[in-house]
Amino acid sequence: MTIASTPEQRELGTYVEQFAARYAPLSGARDTFAGLAAGELPAWWKELTANGFHAVHLPEHYGGQGGDLLDAACVLEAAGKAGLPGPLLPTMTAGAIALLAEATPSVRVFLEQLAGGATATVLLPRSSGPRARPERTGWSITGASPVVAGARSARFALVGAVRDTGETLWVAVDTARPECVVEPVDGTDLLTDLATITLTDYPVDTADVWHGIDADRAEYLAVAATAAMAAGIARWCVEAATAHLRVREQFGKPIGAFQALQHRAALLFVDSELATAAAWDAVRAAGDTLEQHRIAAAGAALTTIIPGPDLVLDTMTMFGAIGFTWEHDLHLYWRRATSLAASIGAPGRWARRLGESTIATERDFTVDIGDADAEFRAGVAATLDAARALTDDGPGRQGDYPHFATGARRDTIAAAGLVAPQFPAPWGIDASPLRQLVIDEEFRRRPDLVRPSLGIAEWILPSLRRAATEEPKQLITPTLRGELAWCQLFSELGAGSDLAALVTRAERVEGGWRINGHKIWTSAAHRADYGALLARTDPQAAKHRGIGYFVVDMRSPGIEINPIRQVDGDAHFNEVFLTDVFVPDHMLIGEPTAGWDLAIATMAEERTAISGYVVLDRAAAVRTVAATASGEDRDDAVRALGELDAYANAIKALGVREILRLLDGHGAGAASSVSKVAMNILLRRTFRATLATTGRLAMAAATEPAVTGPYLTMPAELIGGGTKEIQLNIIAQMILGLPRK
Repeated sequence: MTIASTPEQRELGTYVEQFAARYAPLSGARDTFAGLAAGELPAWWKELTANGFHAVHLPEHYGGQGGDLLDAACVLEAAGKAGLPGPLLPTMTAGAIALLAEATPSVRVFLEQLAGGATATVLLPRSSGPRARPERTGWSITGASPVVAGARSARFALVGAVRDTGETLWVAVDTARPECVVEPVDGTDLLTDLATITLTDYPVDTADVWHGIDADRAEYLAVAATAAMAAGIARWCVEAATAHLRVREQFGKPIGAFQALQHRAALLFVDSELATAAAWDAVRAAGDTLEQHRIAAAGAALTTIIPGPDLVLDTMTMFGAIGFTWEHDLHLYWRRATSLAASIGAPGRWARRLGESTIATERDFTVDIGDADAEFRAGVAATLDAARALTDDGPGRQGDYPHFATGARRDTIAAAGLVAPQFPAPWGIDASPLRQLVIDEEFRRRPDLVRPSLGIAEWILPSLRRAATEEPKQLITPTLRGELAWCQLFSELGAGSDLAALVTRAERVEGGWRINGHKIWTSAAHRADYGALLARTDPQAAKHRGIGYFVVDMRSPGIEINPIRQVDGDAHFNEVFLTDVFVPDHMLIGEPTAGWDLAIATMAEERTAISGYVVLDRAAAVRTVAATASGEDRDDAVRALGELDAYANAIKALGVREILRLLDGHGAGAASSVSKVAMNILLRRTFRATLATTGRLAMAAATEPAVTGPYLTMPAELIGGGTKEIQLNIIAQMILGLPRK
């Protein structure tokens, strides 16, 4: 995934990469290190500016390309991936911040010069930086900056000087004036110059003071731009690592066939996808409220920028010693990622900032579809309003939860095709992704109306829809109405994640099949009316081919269900013994040996559902401590909350990106696989932080907020739908194309 959301943005990124390959290949960068450090512009800077890449986000009336901040982010991402040297990031950041200012003649001149190829850097306001004091005809600025990227090569510095009142005075400083001294500093990033800027009684006319720039907003824009470049570095790491793992051989085989390296590459891909999603969200948040922008920018700082050096280091260790040589490009990306992470300040500051915001405020991930399909929306609204006037007075077959309840309300929603709107008639309304979003919005507008859930059946019904016979399809409507419950009879003692190793047998008999076997870890089998069962129909066939997919009536003779008590004392799992259980032919889904493909489809539905659990607030206990504690306990909780919400929001942003892909007519991407792994990681991080911040609450079984209960049920989610390791295998082999053993 890239930051680009449109075909035009994807083309823009490709053009920048092609430009870099032609004019600025990293193979020649080592010859220019000294010149870059001295502030010399790359030899190709005029060609870059002639193409307008640096000004893609500036309005046309200033000489720019008339794009927006997402276009600029696509350029910076591509520049990060290509390792493009020079002051592109600080120059584009200065332009983005300048657009916040009121359009005075001074601002206009600055933006026109930037569009014409002038370089710039930004000095964000700091208490220890330059300060402004009033003079008779304007202002005077005095003070020194910390080290700033692009300052040596900058023609202008956009300075936020702090006044005695605490307010910020913004001005474009001409770095060639005698009152401005630029001192070069040897930088970590060998591809960008570094310097300090000292101003001594720098004079500013009143007309040259800029107005309308919020200091916080300016910082969040700078972070978003930095995150875009960091996301490009992450993409380069994934491509470089997987290319290396495919061709490098040891012990007579590509090292990419070794599971340990496959898992590391897959985790690198997951981190890269989340980094890109968080960067994209920080950029698009520029048009949101300041609070929303703060949440998104802090999330990008914690998920994209700050982890960057470790991400490159992980890549380097996959290369081995060759990656640690001066001649290899890896250290240039490592240096740049390290410098970018250092440029935004300490991680704890961003974590506390985010935690303070998300104690009571969520990131708004609503997809704005405006008044699209207004007539359809009106029909959905009328149905839901009618349902809201009714009640569900019957218990749910899958448990005593509001979303499983049965009755007139659920019947009304089901009859309108809104329980599973993506299904075709007569069960759903064959809703497009856009119409599904409309339905989501209308449910959200009625928070008192509980949306019905299919539970486990959500993973199974798509297979029933594809059934060759009509009898299994007759079970769909009562399931939508909540009258039937389902279980999934897949796992066995010797075939958990390795489903193809199952040994439950299905033998042909007159009119159907006789099934014998033992299933385990079957959720809700004790409540289920029917089960989706995998059994081996052809012992002589390849293990993935000789499997059938059956629908089993759980009341059939020969089925024995024994509860498995979990560590929390409840029994949600079961083991199921099947002894000469008869299943009629019409309850075989598909061909007798085609069950594996159906099972994969079912598990894909399950993994997507589990990854969607991120909408549930697993950090509720930490959030409560952050809101109620004091002193060090509160500070620890706020910081932990920020770190957790940054990661959770990146998963949510990834989901929004997938929705936008579907709306654009693309097929499903890698988001469900990435989200499954990411949710696994998030759960572990969440409960680790919960135990660390709630202290003695974890000693008691029942507390408010709940601590031990959710913690003890966590393994069900870590394992459900396949372990993280199995999912990493899928990512490595099916998405990254690494060789199988």
